Amino acid sequence: MIFLKLILIILFLNGISSENVKKLTNYQIKDITVSGISSGGAMAVQVHVALSSTVSGSGNIAGPPYYCSRGSLLISTTWCMSNLLTLGVDMNAMINKARYFESQNLVDSLQNLRNQNVYVFSGTADIVTSTSVAKKNEDFFRNFMDQSRIRTVYSIAAAHGMVTDFYGGPCSIANIYFMNDCSYNQAFDILSSLHPNENLKIPNSGAELTGMFAEFDQSEFFSDSNTLMDSLGYIYVPKKCETEVCNLHIAFHGCLQGKSVVGNIYAKNSGYNQVADLNNFIVIYPQAKSSLYGGNPSGCWDWWGYTDSLFATKQGKQIKVVKSIIDRVAFNN
Repeated sequence: MIFLKLILIILFLNGISSENVKKLTNYQIKDITVSGISSGGAMAVQVHVALSSTVSGSGNIAGPPYYCSRGSLLISTTWCMSNLLTLGVDMNAMINKARYFESQNLVDSLQNLRNQNVYVFSGTADIVTSTSVAKKNEDFFRNFMDQSRIRTVYSIAAAHGMVTDFYGGPCSIANIYFMNDCSYNQAFDILSSLHPNENLKIPNSGAELTGMFAEFDQSEFFSDSNTLMDSLGYIYVPKKCETEVCNLHIAFHGCLQGKSVVGNIYAKNSGYNQVADLNNFIVIYPQAKSSLYGGNPSGCWDWWGYTDSLFATKQGKQIKVVKSIIDRVAFNN
């Protein structure tokens, strides 16, 4: 009951916007990567596979592998999460589905993945998505890239959520924000793993920001009422990126972690903005929306088919919105 009251209070407080809403504009972008937590991790992998001619790498924090759910809510909440049921995770089905989608031009050429990079994380104290499930991401991507391009971290005693070195609850204890302070800069590790040739600098813990953090109008990219994405998203733009060439990173929140539930907690405290400030990255935080009547009460990203059966492809409703956002920011369309 206390947990429910906290959620209701947060929902009420976040019904009022505290940021100036911006219209997304074009920047000079040289490379595009994605990452996410839990359902956001699944979404990041889906975007990477579907748009590999545009996106060059993905980070998956405590999320299942590509098309793990096979379009089934039951499978997504059992085999794709539980340590006891991972024998039911059919890797051949996932790989064959990706290849089928490729043959139908529903995902970009899987050959693109060969020279790209992936990050996979699972905390030893995670009781939501087991490490054995997270490791299936390795099994999937090894079919398309060398193991040396897959960065894995399975040794940190983190609960389910984003890991930082300056914000969140105790490392191994779950909390309603799904943010864990484990004295580990996960945002830096992800971005440096996805950009191994750029020698990124690690910021001081909780470093002050110099750029612009704002809400942006996400609804202008919707073409379907069943997208189940929030009307607003978040963006962070370092000062230098207003005039210089920068990288673009898209970070997907997890279930119960979007604006409709916790506001900008994840977008402001994940650690990406500090890394971005020091290393010339623009960071965009798309927002899924909680909906009691749309089959998504927890505000998860669609990785089991609540929007439609093509959710993991270029024709997926949420992926199409993400691609439109990328096109606006990176390609001036």
